[in-house]
Amino acid sequence: MSNLIPISELNELSYEEFISKINILFEPSLSLANALYSSRPFASYISLISSATDFIQNPELPFSTKLEIINAHPRLGENKKNLSTLSLREQGYMESSTKYNSSQNESDTVNEDEIVNTILQELNHKYEEKFGFRFVIFVNGRSRKEIIPILQDKLANGNQDDELKRGLLDMMNIANDRLRLLNSFS
Repeated sequence: MSNLIPISELNELSYEEFISKINILFEPSLSLANALYSSRPFASYISLISSATDFIQNPELPFSTKLEIINAHPRLGENKKNLSTLSLREQGYMESSTKYNSSQNESDTVNEDEIVNTILQELNHKYEEKFGFRFVIFVNGRSRKEIIPILQDKLANGNQDDELKRGLLDMMNIANDRLRLLNSFS
């Protein structure tokens, strides 16, 4: 897993290197990356995330830019090979083998994962159809299976504006959690 470089070094990187390094915290979004690159220097990674939060909350930020940012995030239940190491961890794939009784065989684990992922894929499709963007949530240690009723509730009771604001803020919570995790490896 990549470690963070000192913020003073991040501030001095070329555009391409800067983008590569911040994609550890944020999913690749050109609009967000450009805004952060032009906001340098940062005093800390916390201030970088704070700047990102200010950017996504700007009432003058076009809807299309918000869509580009939120749609950069991977779908819950997406094919594992399309996910970063941090996304795999956040979505519970790395722990799934330890969540089951040792008397169950691996095919039971794979089968339950496939069922949960199929349900999530169906709900993601309905969510994207209803709201026009991807469902993003700060999983915060919950299993993919525990997210299903939350996603069902958002489909039944959510509205586009609130969901977009919530999803974007959850992306910042994810970035803060990734920062905490990466700092623990330093």
